[in-house]
Amino acid sequence: MVSVMDLQHSQFLDRSYWRTVSVITLWQISASICYYAVFAATPFFRDAFGLSRFEVGVVVTGLTLGYAVFLLPLGAATDRYGEHRTLFLGLLGLAVGVLLVAGAPSYALLLCAVFVLGSAYGTAIPGTNKAVFDSIDLSRQNTAIGIKQVGVTAGSGISALLVTGLATVISWQAGFLLAAVLAVVVAFAFFVLYDGEADGSSGTVPNFRRLASNTPYYMLSAAGFFLGAALFTTTGYTILYIEESVGASVVFGGYVFALVQLFGSVGRVLTGWLADVLPGEPRLRITMILIAQTFASASLFVVVSMSNTPLASAIAFSALGFFVLGNTGIYYSCMATLVPADEMGAATAGSQLALITGALVAPPVFGRLADGFGYRVSWLFLGAGSAIAGVLLVGVIRAELPSSKQPTTLD
Repeated sequence: MVSVMDLQHSQFLDRSYWRTVSVITLWQISASICYYAVFAATPFFRDAFGLSRFEVGVVVTGLTLGYAVFLLPLGAATDRYGEHRTLFLGLLGLAVGVLLVAGAPSYALLLCAVFVLGSAYGTAIPGTNKAVFDSIDLSRQNTAIGIKQVGVTAGSGISALLVTGLATVISWQAGFLLAAVLAVVVAFAFFVLYDGEADGSSGTVPNFRRLASNTPYYMLSAAGFFLGAALFTTTGYTILYIEESVGASVVFGGYVFALVQLFGSVGRVLTGWLADVLPGEPRLRITMILIAQTFASASLFVVVSMSNTPLASAIAFSALGFFVLGNTGIYYSCMATLVPADEMGAATAGSQLALITGALVAPPVFGRLADGFGYRVSWLFLGAGSAIAGVLLVGVIRAELPSSKQPTTLD
């Protein structure tokens, strides 16, 4: 029989859990609105600066290059100084970045502006993941990661509606200005409300040498290269593809983009929940979920390549979003079974760097293939990469962890 004290304690933990998860997710939504506004604005960049498909890919690469360059240093800073400080400053930096993009008068300065914006976003995944692993009970961390990762897809979907919607009545820059205002407000709200972390001044610089001996971690990161290529190229070209190849309007493309994010959010929450409730050894069950998502993505890229009507494309992209955008929560949960808790910030940064490296390479290649051979070849290119990722993830299960490793089990 449950005592009144036990019931009150459980209710307190639930309130504390949801408060922490809500604050982290709100931060992630605001940050993702800023970052993914660039992806939503690709048709407007093309019109404003007269860009080719390849040059649009270079804009996405410039954004992700800033992210990649600062990801490891900001991940280490998160371990050293704590997520409370880095996330607060990071969101303010994102506000500055979107203002620079909105005011860019030339293509060259646009590339500089998206680089600044991407660099500030480097605080997001290391900081929010560390916040979850620092503050949430082990038995609920996978679900919390899934919910928090919904902030990425939710923010991305909101940015698509914001930028494309306001472009029809005001200008595409209006969406960026509104995103900047929201980022400043949420940054200060986060600074006041987040209480899941002790003073970060006692943190230490992460041990990158110890991470270098972890074979399963590197297999996961190698797979992450192809997962990142698929994710960021899909988000970068969805609206442009809907407009150019399917023949629908940019506004309809924005709706499809929002559906991709919505189904990606469902995928993140559902797979996070499954990772918490399914039986078995954590590394095996979590990696198997990720493998299933990856091979499903490879198949759906083939379907997308053959979809040439608005309805068919909307359905195909929605299903693709469930798997391609829905796998990042499980990707980080898998990583957490491979590394110790005190290296979470740096390990997250390394895993995210693998995703971003794929995002640096793939969009220009995708655009070049689309310019030369058509979009069908480009989508098949992403499908092949997803299949390679699935094979690498099998290696994560088969490889042995270093004997000295004591990973977070999330179980």
